[in-house]
Amino acid sequence: MAEDTGYLLDNRQVEAGTRFEALSALFDPSTFRHFETVGVDEGWQCWEVGAGGPTVPGWLAGRVGPSGRVLATDIDVSWIRGATAEGVEVLRHDVALDPPPPGPFDLIHARLVLVHVTDRDAALRSMARALRPGGWLLIEDADPALQPHICPDEYGPEQELANRLRRGVRQLLEGRGADLAYGRKLPRLLRETGLVEVEADAYFPVASPHLDVLEAATVHQVRGKLTAAGLATDEEIERHLAHIATGRLDLATAPMISAWGRRPLEDGPGRRPSEH
Repeated sequence: MAEDTGYLLDNRQVEAGTRFEALSALFDPSTFRHFETVGVDEGWQCWEVGAGGPTVPGWLAGRVGPSGRVLATDIDVSWIRGATAEGVEVLRHDVALDPPPPGPFDLIHARLVLVHVTDRDAALRSMARALRPGGWLLIEDADPALQPHICPDEYGPEQELANRLRRGVRQLLEGRGADLAYGRKLPRLLRETGLVEVEADAYFPVASPHLDVLEAATVHQVRGKLTAAGLATDEEIERHLAHIATGRLDLATAPMISAWGRRPLEDGPGRRPSEH
């Protein structure tokens, strides 16, 4: 299959809003737990990268208060603009190509962003540079190669079909430069950018109505690309959507690996960090 370019799950498609809502329901509690871990507090300057929907910037704005700042950026801000909480700035920004916005920041967070970015190393360096001394970088990304099945319990033909279609989606993602083993690399990559106190954990839900909604929206978004690439037929996709509607597939996600670390108070012995 010839390599394609661009984000597979285009935010301009109508299903994107449904996906954002399902992802928020599934992963916001875990993300907010990590915000608590790094100690987000009043007055913090925060940059939410690839915000997508409004829920994470809204939580941050409520925590940092009027003395803080929350900047929400994305290459497509249509799903954040007009739906964000008071105190959230919205800026169109490509984290891999554009220089970091004015900072420095106490917290920079990106969820399900870098796995889709071709020049993800440049994006990670850009975020690390924008931290204030002592500031935290929290990256949460999927690792589909670690748990590749949409139905981990493949006990029948409905589950086998679901997993076969998921293999097709992974093939489309790889064709667009996605790193399907990216999540497991995060602790090492954060250390390589010079961050300290690096930790990580993983979370993935299994069997939830939100997973059914997410999978249906995802399949609707990519069905044309699946059929065009010969990875599925329209009849197979219709059968899979009908199986999802029964609520009996016990769908799962790839593990979401969350890794966090902080910029040292000094870049080296006896030397203060350079200004941003």
